[in-house]
Amino acid sequence: MSDARLTATYAVRADRASIAARAEALALEQSVEVPLAAVRDARVRDEVVARVESIAPRDDDRHDVRIAMAIETTGHEPGQLLNMLFGNSSLHDDVELSDVELPRSFAAGFGGPRFGIAGWRDAVGAAGRPLTCSALKPLGLSVDSLASLAGTLARAGIDVIKDDHGLADQQSAPFAARVAAVQRAIDAANRDTGGRTIYAPSLTGSLDAMRLQMKAACDARTGALMIAPMVSGVSTLAAVAREAGVPILAHPALAGAARIAPPLLLGRLFRLFGADATIFPNAGGRFSYSPATCAAIARAARERWCGLAPALPVPAGGMGVERVPGMRATFGDDAMLLIGGSLLVAGDALEGRCRAFVAAVRDTAGTEHSGEAHR
Repeated sequence: MSDARLTATYAVRADRASIAARAEALALEQSVEVPLAAVRDARVRDEVVARVESIAPRDDDRHDVRIAMAIETTGHEPGQLLNMLFGNSSLHDDVELSDVELPRSFAAGFGGPRFGIAGWRDAVGAAGRPLTCSALKPLGLSVDSLASLAGTLARAGIDVIKDDHGLADQQSAPFAARVAAVQRAIDAANRDTGGRTIYAPSLTGSLDAMRLQMKAACDARTGALMIAPMVSGVSTLAAVAREAGVPILAHPALAGAARIAPPLLLGRLFRLFGADATIFPNAGGRFSYSPATCAAIARAARERWCGLAPALPVPAGGMGVERVPGMRATFGDDAMLLIGGSLLVAGDALEGRCRAFVAAVRDTAGTEHSGEAHR
């Protein structure tokens, strides 16, 4: 691949008679956004207009269309890259963005994960097993209630405690007060147990607001941060990853509205822009992703790609302790298993239920690693 171009693959719904014209229209839409006859500048026509590289049947009514695009149009910036890949064409319901091929030098400019799988393991002191994760919820609890919940989860040995993605800077639990109180509760539990639980508060709002939140999190000495890139913007994810100094957990909120193939968006692009771990809805839970899609997301997060560090896949979404052996078999050691609501329904028996989760992960661990060294 020329370092001057990247290649995007689209699944386009069209019949054989119309697919060639549809592909050419897609190439124009995602580059110059005018009819080719309107492009009178020779350099623009030769170097900027996107080119259809190939068309191949995918199934009964869809084709894989590969289009080569000028890298200069991306401005080497995450949001503009996403715009050039799928901005206008995301408005066409017959098109899905399914894959992207990037020159290694171009991808390296985004940095990818700063900590990756090794960084998560170092932070919590875990080797040879999946990490465990749970969430502070439901939305609406007070600061004291959330801190008490965090202390219980930490005493049970959960590796990573994250905010529910709905937690922001609400009146019921303002960000700065919540983060300080939750981290104090986790610190106290770690002192009592010798554990190394870390907390990932959720960053929300404008980038300016997030920088204030990062300062509060840094002052509290949290061990990670969470962001929803499709809510806050992929450029914001990249900025946070550059500035934070701790691992970044990406949440998939709004990702389903994008019509970008989940392995590409959640597994590869979030990783490219700096996510050290990526949450996705696992098969058999509250959402409709298939086992094949989930396996592909995990593979995209961890596989050798453009010299970037691997990110940790985080299957979630309606999981329970009874699912641990199956998740372990599917995703291997290099994963973070996220269980939330099904632990919380235990009520007064919550700590015991969390200990059962931790024990189940340790009991099923110890087979092959899934992708730690894949750069």
